Amino acid sequence: MLIRIVKMNFELNEIDNFLSIFNAHKQKIRNFKGCTHLELLRDVNNTNIIFTYSYWESEQHLEDYRKSELFKDVWSKTKKLFNNKPEAWSVERVETIE
Repeated sequence: MLIRIVKMNFELNEIDNFLSIFNAHKQKIRNFKGCTHLELLRDVNNTNIIFTYSYWESEQHLEDYRKSELFKDVWSKTKKLFNNKPEAWSVERVETIE
């Protein structure tokens, strides 16, 4: 399993636009082949910083999504709303302590 974390910084006046884009596509993203989990997170102190947190069955599944028309459509609309370059990490779980 691969965990993908994407940090996005938005113009404050564009957050509602991003949320509309995300809400219109979230089920398609979550149901994309290989995606097993999707979350949207917001920084509590800087509300213009939003993260996506998703689980993928493999790196290839994530790459298939990133090459898809769905990703191209969502990303082309989203990247216009940034006020800073996005950051992304692909990580694997080492340990869970509950």
